[in-house]
Amino acid sequence: MNPQTDKLVRRTTMVATAVASYFLLTADYGPEPNVLDPIKKAIESAENSAKEFVFGSKKESQEGQVAKQSDDKAKEHP
Repeated sequence: MNPQTDKLVRRTTMVATAVASYFLLTADYGPEPNVLDPIKKAIESAENSAKEFVFGSKKESQEGQVAKQSDDKAKEHP
């Protein structure tokens, strides 16, 4: 097998094993607080950061909408 392909397969296997282990462990606990909560919070934080990076933050879009609405009101009522 090509060394680069072998490396990719090994890394993919390690990630898949870690993800499967995480899901198996969390399935037993359900919504109750457990040892894996810090990992879950880190994953959610990274997910939110990625979303903000790609789509922009909600605060910026809300501020833009508020500024637009106030500009529209100012144009309607001179």
